[in-house]
Amino acid sequence: MRQIELKALAKINLGLDVLGRRENGYHDVRMVMQSIYLYDDVKLERKTAPGIELSSNLYFLPTGDGNIAYKAAQMLMDEFGIEDGVKITLNKHIPVAAGMAGGSSNAAAVLFGMNRLFGLKLSKKDLMERGVKLGADVPYCVIRGTVLAEGIGEELKVLPSMPKCTVLIAKPSISVSTKVVYEALDSSEITIHPDIDGLISALERGSLKDVASCMGNVLEDVTIPMHPIIEEIKQAMMECGALNAMMSGSGPTVFGLFENKMAARYAQSRIRELGLAKQVYVTNIHNARRDERWT
Repeated sequence: MRQIELKALAKINLGLDVLGRRENGYHDVRMVMQSIYLYDDVKLERKTAPGIELSSNLYFLPTGDGNIAYKAAQMLMDEFGIEDGVKITLNKHIPVAAGMAGGSSNAAAVLFGMNRLFGLKLSKKDLMERGVKLGADVPYCVIRGTVLAEGIGEELKVLPSMPKCTVLIAKPSISVSTKVVYEALDSSEITIHPDIDGLISALERGSLKDVASCMGNVLEDVTIPMHPIIEEIKQAMMECGALNAMMSGSGPTVFGLFENKMAARYAQSRIRELGLAKQVYVTNIHNARRDERWT
């Protein structure tokens, strides 16, 4: 095999709770993560010249070891003494710095692709163990689907699949630093926690409406006061018929769950009309399969 093309999927958080802060600065979280069918195209090509060559359609992304996808390739090349080189091409569609794990998903795709391209024979569990060294979301991005994440995000449990629905994604023209949001969060002051157990029960029952009613994200209390436009987008989605709308991760992306695709399309045009966001996508949830091949 000389090259491989992969789809690196975005994620949303159906529920995100923060339980406390560790001495090392990391936060203990309890989250329900869900893949959606919005993705970056990641192409890996094996080359005889040594080293890593990385390019992207976005001029502002780093192309060296400041890029997590580059780090993923370097990690495996160093560990396995790979002498051939690799060319990585990232065609980005997932909004950047948006709370959708775009970078982590790229890194997961590179781990998966390097494993196949160079015949490393690593299991999915092996890739996840290496992925957590790159970032807390990377192990999840290896397995994808509907998953409960605990610890710092690396303790994963596969949940019953999310009921099918239409998802509207809207990313306003602002960027949010995950680090800044978490540093501004005082977990001891959180008085209302998302109903993660209720969310899991709703997934077990296969009830989309109950999933929507249990959604919650404690980071909204930090990010929305910084960027009130997030609340405006949420309200616009709800007014257009969303079962619920919420910020994903540390933001600023907002997603809404819709039973009706036409309603989602109307909400998409309405958000653009109001000037709340230019990056607005109508898509679907993606439920992982055991035999999933990423392509």
